[in-house]
Amino acid sequence: MRLAAQGLDVHVVEMADGPGGKMRTAPSMAGPVDIGPTVLTMRPVFEALFADVGERLEDHISLHRDSLLARHWWRDGSSLDLFDDPDRSAEAVAAFAGTNAAQEFRQFSDEATRLYEAFDAPVMQAEAPAFGPLAAHVMRNPRLIPAMAPGLSLARKLAMRFSDPRLQQLFGRYATYVGGSPYQSPAVLGLIWHSEAQGVWSVDGGMHQLAHAMQRVAEAKGAVFQFGTAVDRIDDAGGTVRAVHLADGTVLPADVVVFNGDPRALRQGHLGRDVQQSVPKQGTEPRSLSAFVWGFAAEPQGVELAHHNVFFCEDPKVEFGDLAEGRMPRDATLYVCAQDHGQSGPQRFEIIMNGPAGHKTTDEERETCRTRTFETLSTMGLIFSPPPETAALTTPMDFNRAFPASGGSLYGRSPHGMLATFQRPTARTAIRGLYLAGGGAHPGAGIPMACLSGKHAAGAILSDLALISRSPAMATPGGMSTGSAIAARAQSRSSAS
Repeated sequence: MRLAAQGLDVHVVEMADGPGGKMRTAPSMAGPVDIGPTVLTMRPVFEALFADVGERLEDHISLHRDSLLARHWWRDGSSLDLFDDPDRSAEAVAAFAGTNAAQEFRQFSDEATRLYEAFDAPVMQAEAPAFGPLAAHVMRNPRLIPAMAPGLSLARKLAMRFSDPRLQQLFGRYATYVGGSPYQSPAVLGLIWHSEAQGVWSVDGGMHQLAHAMQRVAEAKGAVFQFGTAVDRIDDAGGTVRAVHLADGTVLPADVVVFNGDPRALRQGHLGRDVQQSVPKQGTEPRSLSAFVWGFAAEPQGVELAHHNVFFCEDPKVEFGDLAEGRMPRDATLYVCAQDHGQSGPQRFEIIMNGPAGHKTTDEERETCRTRTFETLSTMGLIFSPPPETAALTTPMDFNRAFPASGGSLYGRSPHGMLATFQRPTARTAIRGLYLAGGGAHPGAGIPMACLSGKHAAGAILSDLALISRSPAMATPGGMSTGSAIAARAQSRSSAS
């Protein structure tokens, strides 16, 4: 969207049959059901995207704010609703676990806010995360140091913050938002709570409508989309991108290439040997979590569901221990998105169980996953009629086939370790003209972060092309289509994708 609006000639080549990547759907008797991301947070990121190309977000999709962020359920029969109003959430926590727990919650929320504000400009909003400015900000605000809890895992920090183990489990779940375990992810990931507490929106027609809206706007600005087309390799001559070769033999001369797949695919040679060293290994390893995902329609019975629901396992140490060993969890926390909650008749559902990347699920294990998922929910008061068949299940290896070289990992590099944030690959690669965007690149996983990665890639490209255009005429770096990057300064069509 941003590059086409700047007059570049954008040609998008996509092996899937439509836009969206992991933001995708599966058919059901109630219509297309989302089987990818379900939570839209950080709305200003998307408003800025549309504004940058002369459009308004609300003119292209309908968003509805969910004041109820999520409904949480435990095996002891207790439940807790959290809201986008901090006072209302604190009151709910007090009713759930007492006034002391409510005070602990307020302190945790305050810390999450400070951490978010500290990391926003020098990390998330920056093309490359800058440790220096972040460190300087921390030194000017020493109260951030105990909030960051350097050296502590998120689980350990939450155990120190909350006396109720249920609240430790609830907020530890935010590590899984970026594919990590709370026992191995840094305490600073507690800031994810603030990004959600600022507001959650649902999209009319499902999350995939956002991807379609972005495609329509990009096309209106001149971009061309080519779906159902695989890329064979990216040509590099003398350390500079030259062309993209499609699987059908077509060659697209290119000044700029933006790769929006998992960066690990580059390292593993899926895009050719020329670009295999464009991303360092530390930018792709170790891998983050995968998932077992159900997408189906049925009539729910039992407990009253919200749009977003979490049914917690008995012992998170068992769940994450299994995941660390590469096993399907014997007892897992289950996220249930009730996409049509409150309606009568069959409703659309997405259910997510965390899974290990690389898990080669057998037919027998698919049935085991079905049993574990729906028997667990049944014991907690939620029954589906009819329950889905295993054909409605997407496994880690199914994700690997859809997103080559990912190993099924849904979030790129693992967030484990204090410096993981600074080890993700940034927009610029070691190959001139080859750039990265998507959840596997900086600033990381999640819809807003992927959107920001596109902003960073576009910014890097336009900056680099401007530098080239001020130099004597020469071969130029660039994208997944054709044209002259130098000519772009005159607002003729150059190339990028």
